[in-house]
Order: sequence, then C-alpha cells, then structure tokens
Amino acid sequence: MVSFLLTFVRLARAVARSWTDPEFRALVVVFVVLLASGTIFYAGVEGWSVLDALYFSVATMSTVGYGDFAPRTNVGKIFTIIYLLVGVGVFVALVGKLALAVIQKSNDPA
Repeated sequence: MVSFLLTFVRLARAVARSWTDPEFRALVVVFVVLLASGTIFYAGVEGWSVLDALYFSVATMSTVGYGDFAPRTNVGKIFTIIYLLVGVGVFVALVGKLALAVIQKSNDPA
C-alpha cells in the first residue's frame, strides 16, 4: 500500500510539473472532451447508463476492452471505430507526456 501511495504522489507531482506545458494542457482538454463525447454518445445511442458509457469510453481509449459492453447499432460501431483511432492516439500522447515528466524528474540531480 505504501508503494502505491508513493507512486500516486509521484504521478501527481508529474502532472503538476507538466501542467505548465501548453501541449500537455491541450492534451488533457482533448482527452476530457473525448471522454465526455463518448459518454454522451453511448448513453444516447446505445441506451447505456452514464456510468456504463463512461466506463466503456475509458476502457476503449485505454485499449483495455474487457468485452462486457459492445455497441449494438451500426452507428455505434462506426463511431467506435473512429473513437478508437482518435482516442488511442490522444491517450498514448498524454501518457507519453506524463512518462517524460517522471523520467526527467528522475534524472534531475536533487
């Protein structure tokens, strides 16, 4: 548990350091907009609850894909294809920026 808390603190510090970077802030905004649009779309078109739609959006963008939810409509399937292509790219870019912030801090002389 202590290790988890230390890792979480390290991640929070990396986010705080990265927040000064306009590219990082833009990625966060795009990520949040994508999550919101996916959640709204799946709740409206597929008829899922907001929590289920958000859960599916996060699982899809992070490429976890448990398989417990899947779009049933053709429009939902087409949206998911586009959502995957765009969302995975944004997710990877955001995680890459965070990883870079953690690595740079690790290499800084203290």
